[in-house]
Amino acid sequence: MTSETLHTTHSGKSIQQYIDEVPTWPDGTTLKGTPMTAMQWRIWSLAVAGKFFEGMIIFMTGIALPLIVQDFSLQAAQKGVVTAVALFGILIGATMLGGLADVFGRKRMFIVEMVLFVAFLIGLTLSPSYIWMVIFLFGIGLALGCDYPTAHLVISEAVPSKGRGGLVLGAFAFQAVGAIVGAGLGIIILDVYPEVDAWRWMYAAAIIPAILVIVGRFFITDSPHWLASKGRIEEAEKETKRLLKRNPQYPKEVRLQREQAHHHQKLSPAALFTDKNRRATFLASIPWFIQDLGTYGIGIFTPVILATTLGSAKEVHSVADLAQSVMLSAKGTALLDVLLILGVLAAIFMVEGTGRIKLQVIGFIGCAVDLGLAALSLNLPEGEKTILLFAGFMLFNFMTNLGPNAQTYLLAGEVFPTAIRGYGAGFAASFAKIGAVMTAFLFPILLHTIGTQILLIILVGTSLLGAILTWVFRIETRGSLEKIEQARIQPQV
Repeated sequence: MTSETLHTTHSGKSIQQYIDEVPTWPDGTTLKGTPMTAMQWRIWSLAVAGKFFEGMIIFMTGIALPLIVQDFSLQAAQKGVVTAVALFGILIGATMLGGLADVFGRKRMFIVEMVLFVAFLIGLTLSPSYIWMVIFLFGIGLALGCDYPTAHLVISEAVPSKGRGGLVLGAFAFQAVGAIVGAGLGIIILDVYPEVDAWRWMYAAAIIPAILVIVGRFFITDSPHWLASKGRIEEAEKETKRLLKRNPQYPKEVRLQREQAHHHQKLSPAALFTDKNRRATFLASIPWFIQDLGTYGIGIFTPVILATTLGSAKEVHSVADLAQSVMLSAKGTALLDVLLILGVLAAIFMVEGTGRIKLQVIGFIGCAVDLGLAALSLNLPEGEKTILLFAGFMLFNFMTNLGPNAQTYLLAGEVFPTAIRGYGAGFAASFAKIGAVMTAFLFPILLHTIGTQILLIILVGTSLLGAILTWVFRIETRGSLEKIEQARIQPQV
């Protein structure tokens, strides 16, 4: 690009202005809002697929675990590794691979992550031993970790500002949909094939759909925002016009502000901790870490509740008994996951009106109240205790997806400038998964050493801490990503 091009004055519009512009047709008709184009819906749908597979596979591990333990004759420590290794893979992949979306582009990493996912998924279904299974589960985690920031970015950088929060959270909701579908597939497969190696067919069910998603991702646009951040203005114009292709075409031509090229600079992950970006990094990562402590902790404790409530804690004497026990647990956990979907649906409808920060604070406080009810229930008689404990966890699932579980994901992909948005969202996801991995290992130990009630009270405290820190580091991210980026240079009030 020539210096003459770089110094062209304020001609044209910004990328987001084009995306947000309400079309005016040749006859003078003006629409009430900005309609999504076919390309924008295609990008959203393919991002949804990634979140769906994430929920399906991570949940599938919980369903398949008793079968895997039986198949490979695993000891307690090995069982713990199987439970946590995919989460550890997500921890590494979110930063190591997700950050590469800032270097190589959103589209390229969007494709690479799904290729890795399919390759490791095929390996997992054919695993000849425990060691290979752990390696392939870790690899699946790497791919899913990359999807945390990348799926968010391809949506948020391609859609109108007004509906961005709902669209990102709509995609996020498919984690819970994937979890329920995973439970349903587990039930169907065990019903048809009640054998120890049925777990292989559970994972294999995702292979062909995932391959179709890979093909689809080759035919989307790259992010014009990312291209502009790299100084590639002509390519950004071309991709913006392709993104906004309509019939009749609007806009007729795309001419971007050339001064956007001035912002092109090579940045590293260290930029997340500069004075300019530190507040955003703390907001994106610390509350998400706290949220994962509670969410994954309750997730691990859920089977204990189901064993009591649904009577699945009977002795297993045969493969048929094992299959029946797994099916019963899957049905009960799927019931709880319905509350996750209801929670995120509420978040979708409220996020633009109420705001990300307020919903996250409200959600954290709601989680604390629900866990407090669960803790108090342990002092009640047996029947009332079970009902209130189960109700507390159901309400917790609703409030966490209304608030912190959904909003931390949304904020992490919006609060950083374009040049380091992949690094920032990836780091936040990785930092959060430290909490998830810690919980996977420590929660059963703490249950045994300090007891259920004290542990629930500790989680009440962490939820309240999450609400406080969200408010302390608050940066509201409603509206245009470009305006959010510009506003961050002003002091927070």
